[in-house]
Amino acid sequence: MIGGGDDVYTGCITKAESLFPAFSKIDALVIVTSAVPKVKPGFDPSKGGRPEYYFVKGGSPEEVDWLGQKNQIDAAKEAGVKQIVLVGSMGGTNLNNPLNALGNGNILVWKRKAEKYLADSGIPYTIIRAGGLQETEGGKRELLVGKDDELLATDTRTISRADLAEVCIQALLFEEAKNKAFDLSSKPEGQGVPTCDFKLLFSRITSTF
Repeated sequence: MIGGGDDVYTGCITKAESLFPAFSKIDALVIVTSAVPKVKPGFDPSKGGRPEYYFVKGGSPEEVDWLGQKNQIDAAKEAGVKQIVLVGSMGGTNLNNPLNALGNGNILVWKRKAEKYLADSGIPYTIIRAGGLQETEGGKRELLVGKDDELLATDTRTISRADLAEVCIQALLFEEAKNKAFDLSSKPEGQGVPTCDFKLLFSRITSTF
């Protein structure tokens, strides 16, 4: 679906040995993997209440967001990559964040552990902790960067998936993005000026974790 055959590899991030063919001769890595909770069978939204969630066997946050991301970082380090971009989530400074309660997975805790592992790896890195993801057109909004979940206290807590993808790619192009960690969201469309100067955006970031 994403095109090509010779340059597309299939592997399981929880099985380290399956990753090495894809990591041969690469210069950079962008990690966008994440555990995904599922609604327990039997939930009827018409009856009200809240659904209960679970993670499939082998797909828990500990296995995917910690061990799976660790496997990718280790494989990239062995391959000699020059930079890793890791996409995480805002909310990790609060252990009581509702996302941690989904399926009792503590997903933000495990994401944070992987981020720390990357920051301590010695590989140049960029850690992007994204706000709520939206299925909207990219390039239409002013992007906002912050740290320590301060953006969660504002009304600007979301980001277009397309804009997040663009920031991931731009982070590979500018030295100003290396060894930085930041929260990312955007103003609503029509407010502010759509971001196009990514070097300036990265230059404003001072936080390293």
